[in-house]
Amino acid sequence: MAVQGPFKVAFGDVFPYGAFVKGGVEPVRDFDRSSRENFVQGRDKDTGELVWSVEVLDADPASKGTFKVKLMAPVQPVLPEAPAGFPFVPVEFDGLTVTPYVNSQNNRLAYSLKAAGMRPAGFKGGAGRTSSKDTAAKDAA
Repeated sequence: MAVQGPFKVAFGDVFPYGAFVKGGVEPVRDFDRSSRENFVQGRDKDTGELVWSVEVLDADPASKGTFKVKLMAPVQPVLPEAPAGFPFVPVEFDGLTVTPYVNSQNNRLAYSLKAAGMRPAGFKGGAGRTSSKDTAAKDAA
């Protein structure tokens, strides 16, 4: 069997308890083209888009630590706002893929996550988004 490239996966299969971004969106360094003095941002080899990363906390109680999810976009993605009183931003990733690889440092299986986009958790699509003002107006009616 010749399996090539990343595996497409559903967000809920990878993050059944949800995911939270810790920090901000950062450009990913192209280690082959960058030098100590000159930072060159990486580009996705399939799409040519710039590569960005976010540090993610998996809400699964069994999860340990944080990890990075790489985002492909022509401009720096903007994080959704964190809910009031929340230290982290709950998000969902669109177009999520997993690429397994053997970690050369300790010879164990690891994986890389890439996404085509990021949106607020529970928000589907662009139309029909309800803001807290809209919800308050509906509750008052």
